[in-house]
Amino acid sequence: MKLLILHGPNLNMLGVREPGIYGTESLAAINAAIVAHCHGKEPVVEVECYQSNSEGALIDRIHRAYHEGVAGIVINPGGLTHTSVALRDAIAAVAVPTVEVHLSNVHAREQFRHHSYIAPLALGQIAGFGGLGYLMAVDGLLHHLRVG
Repeated sequence: MKLLILHGPNLNMLGVREPGIYGTESLAAINAAIVAHCHGKEPVVEVECYQSNSEGALIDRIHRAYHEGVAGIVINPGGLTHTSVALRDAIAAVAVPTVEVHLSNVHAREQFRHHSYIAPLALGQIAGFGGLGYLMAVDGLLHHLRVG
């Protein structure tokens, strides 16, 4: 079973970018924690972590995930959460089970961050738990895939 972990714009700057909001953990450390978390799971879980600052590259990766038979997607769309109908449409087009993650609690921040184009399509949304949110999302996604 393969899971795709997608990280949107500016997440490559984690650990440097506004650490008071996003924490000091790097994206590499978050990805390593996700891979370690999935190690030994049954059935065997293969994880691919992908980050892009480009909306088009993220959309292309979602389309490719469908053709590769990816079982589920965990996505932190970053700022595209609140702006990208195209990213939303890509997720809708492939109908791969998806969980949305945000490091900060977007609902406790600026008003424009309260709306997500992705949330209505997602199995669930996890926000405000930093890197741990990704692990929670993986567990929720795996539970959904096993139980249906």
